[in-house]
Amino acid sequence: MRSWLMSTVVGAAALGFTAVGVTSLAWSANSTNSEREEVYQQLDLFAEILARVDTEYVIDVDQSDAMENAINGMLASLDPHSSYLPASAYEDMQEQTSGEYGGLGIEVSSFEGYVKIVSPIDDSPAARADLRSGDLISAIDGVSIVGKTLEDAISGMRGEVGTDIVITVIRAGEDEPFDVTLTREIIRPKSVVHEVMEEDIGYVRISAFNERTTELLAESLSALETELGNHPAGLILDLRNNPGGLLDQAISVSSMFLDSGEVVSTRGRDPRDIQRYNATRGERFAEVPIMVLINGGSASAAEIVAGALQDMERAQILGMTSFGKGSVQTVIPLSAQRGALRLTTARYYTPSGRSIQATGIEPDFEVAQYHITEDQLEDMRRFSEADLPNALDNDSGSERVEIHMPADMPAEDYEGEDYQLERAIEQLRTITLSSVDHATSG
Repeated sequence: MRSWLMSTVVGAAALGFTAVGVTSLAWSANSTNSEREEVYQQLDLFAEILARVDTEYVIDVDQSDAMENAINGMLASLDPHSSYLPASAYEDMQEQTSGEYGGLGIEVSSFEGYVKIVSPIDDSPAARADLRSGDLISAIDGVSIVGKTLEDAISGMRGEVGTDIVITVIRAGEDEPFDVTLTREIIRPKSVVHEVMEEDIGYVRISAFNERTTELLAESLSALETELGNHPAGLILDLRNNPGGLLDQAISVSSMFLDSGEVVSTRGRDPRDIQRYNATRGERFAEVPIMVLINGGSASAAEIVAGALQDMERAQILGMTSFGKGSVQTVIPLSAQRGALRLTTARYYTPSGRSIQATGIEPDFEVAQYHITEDQLEDMRRFSEADLPNALDNDSGSERVEIHMPADMPAEDYEGEDYQLERAIEQLRTITLSSVDHATSG
């Protein structure tokens, strides 16, 4: 079983009534006879309703589809991230984590009957078409998907590589929905890229946490060490619009910037069942100031890294409050090649013991990327884990700080390329100058 920290990425991707399966149920040790009897009665009720639908509904019903929808309905009532993966979807997921797959390159979740874009993947059809975090998809090729399950909507977006698809987008600030034409392609996301900024600052962009992320990060850091020499002024770690990924990759990435200490802990149903994950790799760029960039599209594994570096006082955070997904999903293969169950099995906690579930990581320096209008601000307030249907609450009682109009944002006529990145460089310069002044006065 593999532990995940992400939602769904759009990639290349005859039941008999006697098969209800009450005799094969596995009961927990704490289940009472009365509880078991009640479940048997509910299963009998379900079988009776399914039989009535099959014989008396106005049109024929595909029983397999009906059962699958019932399963997904049960799981969706638990939280937004638990779901059933049919065999084909399970295969798609395995392809996605290997770092190469076909599709549009969109990280999505369900929201009030729509498909909401959490973030586009760098250099994908979605990113090149300027699809944005918070956009809602209401139709595919002119056919409404409002009210459909997330898996059904994703299935409609899959198709042969090289073929076109038209999606209808609802965006805050736009008066009317608009259509975007995308061409499906093989997605080969290079989850880590790097460059040198202003000759003495290293920049590393991590767009996802797949099986190759740590390997690619090591290569980027080695290259930057060579290019920057012995006295870099700082390092910028860009986790904006990073939807998350694999838990082990979040831990190993964090470890590259820490020489010891806890990275993250997880707790399941039993509060005594705590797993702690510590830094193991040894610190790179030791004593070099680090600035981490986040925004509302930074989720899950990205939040683990940002939270660990913030709590361990190894980095400062700049940007906007992150998405707030503080739960862990375990992918459990089912028997007889019937796909897999993606089930929320734990919450995770930063080194200081805080849960960011539904609250997110708050930046040390709140900086907006764009000039924000009042209408856009209102929409931003509705784009977070806490707004998803049946989202888990924060078990420590913390609530998400309401997003307000940030004091630091570009002017309406700003013509630069990346305001947050510019402000991160300025902050690193301030830190470097402060260190020099302190050394001189000492």
